[in-house]
Amino acid sequence: MTIDPTRYSGPPAEPRSEQENAIYARLTELGIPFYRVDHEHADTMEDCLAIEKVLGGKICKNLFLCNRQGTRFYLLMMPGDKPFKTKYLSAQLGCARLSFADAGHMAEYLRTVPGSVSALELLFDSEGKVQLVIDRDLLSDDTVSGHPGFSTSTVRLSRDDMLRYVRAAGHEPTVVDLPREIE
Repeated sequence: MTIDPTRYSGPPAEPRSEQENAIYARLTELGIPFYRVDHEHADTMEDCLAIEKVLGGKICKNLFLCNRQGTRFYLLMMPGDKPFKTKYLSAQLGCARLSFADAGHMAEYLRTVPGSVSALELLFDSEGKVQLVIDRDLLSDDTVSGHPGFSTSTVRLSRDDMLRYVRAAGHEPTVVDLPREIE
């Protein structure tokens, strides 16, 4: 994977996708400062570790999940190095079982594709179909990072600014406590 070694402040000068431009415009409108790193499509947490070095902050794991019936959708933000087991989250959310949601719902509600989802895409969920869920450990970091539309750029902003951004998009996060050690 190729990573531009420059850490930029603010949106790019050249036009990007409609989704990415909308996210940058909303960050600017809210007066939220951020850093940006551009790179090839990042598919794995290993790719994200390389991006973290340039970005100067940890990248969180973002999982798009749904209930068994496919009627309730969740975006889980958690530390990238923390393991995930659905049973611990299901119990805290009061769901019988959670699984990964399909790409069609991700495109419909968040206007992105698998491997690119982040809380920044909640801007597109104007009907509130997706519940934001944040692992408490993630909130101990001063910064949060995510892809702005697609995983060819990653932005880093303060934790408090990310919370302000998602609340401005109409999403009040649910905080959960996921175990670091799983059985």
